[in-house]
Amino acid sequence: MSSSSNQVTELLARWGDGDEDAREALIPVVYQELRRIACKCLAGHQHQTLQSTALVHEAYLRLAGQSSLRAGNRGHFLAIAARLMRQVLVDHARSKSAAKRGSGCVTLTFDEDIALPETSQVDLVSLDDALKSLSSMDPRQAQIVDLRFFGGLSIEDTAQVLGISSATVNREWSIARMWLQRELRRSDAHDS
Repeated sequence: MSSSSNQVTELLARWGDGDEDAREALIPVVYQELRRIACKCLAGHQHQTLQSTALVHEAYLRLAGQSSLRAGNRGHFLAIAARLMRQVLVDHARSKSAAKRGSGCVTLTFDEDIALPETSQVDLVSLDDALKSLSSMDPRQAQIVDLRFFGGLSIEDTAQVLGISSATVNREWSIARMWLQRELRRSDAHDS
């Protein structure tokens, strides 16, 4: 474990105990990783008006609004940050497409290694709706999708964050991708 990871873990523990100074000290340590996640989240957006710096800052404001944070380590913290960035993007997309669903929707284009089967572009609001459904059925699979899609984590890093084997992540990732593809096709058919 690197000294940076140790420092992050220590700062997270102090923040979890309510130490606001630890929260302020944490951001400079993880800022570049948060920017990497934000760039990954924004890389495939079409017609996106948010910039990576604005996304990091909005996610930080949501994090900073919490008096204490329960994140056991750097990976868990980055998973929380990725989920918050997803929510910022979804909120932004929902506000931009308040008109009829599908008109002016925000879409994501994913790297081939994390894309859903059969498509590399996904309507962000439809994906969020599908992820909420998946989360109610299988929270771990939804976490895997969050970490892979929005966090840009590898199979190995996702396994480490969740405390499970890479083989389990790979298997559940495949199942979740197939389930999401089916749900997104249903959503497209319903919207047409």
